[in-house]
Amino acid sequence: MPSGAYFFPNGFLWGTATAAHQVEGENTNNNWSAWEERPGRIAYDQRSGRACDWWGGRWKEDFDRAAETNQNAHRMSIEWSRVQPGPDVWDESALDYYREIVRGLVSRGLRPMITLHHFTDPLWLVERGAWEIDDTPGLFEGFVRKVVSALQEYVTDWITINEPNVYVYGGYLGGGFPPGKNDQGAAFRVMRNMLLGHARAYRVIHNLQRSARVCFALHYRGFRPASSWFFLDDVVANTLSQQFNMSFINTLVNGKFNFMLKSQYMPEVIGTQDFIGLNYYTLDLVRFNLFNPREAFSKRYFPADAELSDSAFIANVPEALMSAIKWLRRFNLPIIITENGLDDADDHLRPRYLLEHIHQLWRAVNANWQIKGYIHWTLVDNFEWERGWTQRFGLWGLEVETQARIRRISVDVYQAICSINGISSETVAQYCPELLPKLFPG
Repeated sequence: MPSGAYFFPNGFLWGTATAAHQVEGENTNNNWSAWEERPGRIAYDQRSGRACDWWGGRWKEDFDRAAETNQNAHRMSIEWSRVQPGPDVWDESALDYYREIVRGLVSRGLRPMITLHHFTDPLWLVERGAWEIDDTPGLFEGFVRKVVSALQEYVTDWITINEPNVYVYGGYLGGGFPPGKNDQGAAFRVMRNMLLGHARAYRVIHNLQRSARVCFALHYRGFRPASSWFFLDDVVANTLSQQFNMSFINTLVNGKFNFMLKSQYMPEVIGTQDFIGLNYYTLDLVRFNLFNPREAFSKRYFPADAELSDSAFIANVPEALMSAIKWLRRFNLPIIITENGLDDADDHLRPRYLLEHIHQLWRAVNANWQIKGYIHWTLVDNFEWERGWTQRFGLWGLEVETQARIRRISVDVYQAICSINGISSETVAQYCPELLPKLFPG
């Protein structure tokens, strides 16, 4: 058997990602808690409930597990509605608790990466119109100032907004997110205001902390033409990618915001990112379909030979991660994979998914590209938004009723990678021997 290892640079970040509403529990003052109360909005009408009980203190044992398995970073979010429960009300006790949680990361040798907006909005903001109104970027700036002032002693890596494209498509273009609208005009306004909110947050963070590294997290979904010879497949694939993948990040480079067949010049957002946070999960094949105008005249489906996650939500297409990184190199910024994973309750596919995607990442590092870290989604099973508890993304499983954590084989696979800062042939032979000919050919 060939023997060897693919090593990553010293200082490479290995961690997991979580989001406040998905893990904290008993979070009842935001748009998602209200959404859960509406019948038919969440799979099987499930509720987040205690979630992973982090607000009740279970974060301590989960952070212990992360540290004991040789992770050195963790990405988490701050819940706006806890810190600012009313338009003119700040909850200092919530900030104190977040300080305790972040100190808990640092004391365990885990580098904090803090997300300031991860899909949830306070109910008082929703009542005003949330991101549809032009006051919201300024309100978000005030929240960011408060949080960064409280946590800057421990944090230098900040993500302003998680997946603004998913927030907009899910909530304003017929998806399953609140407020459940299908309104292109509203979608344009929300994306524009999120760009402004990101830029204002970027500047206030750097005003408070010169050493900060700031970005937003881009959800990149691969769109590959189903037939290379049919130009209309190429046209619709490029259209989908332009709208979904490129509109936000391109505006931060050239100020030209093009979205939903409308455009606006936004010079105030140019240059407001220090690195790129890339969330990559899967790829779609795209075929032209004259009878589907709602999806840009396209039909989307997974490659026929791709392995699928439990719910067929994600296809294992690791080479598309490399394609995403190649595209992002044009921005000449460091890249951190801020999310990557799949739902797999019995853990039959996740070890392979991990190894194959991290191998693709090593290929990019070996080409001397600026890849600085890999953050896996997620540490422990959590409440997956409109899909509720039907999907299990955790390295660790969760028994929701008892809050028991269940160690999956993927914990050991990821620990082996983190421990040596790379992938060894021994790790592949032990956990996924079928991959040896592919990853370590003789």
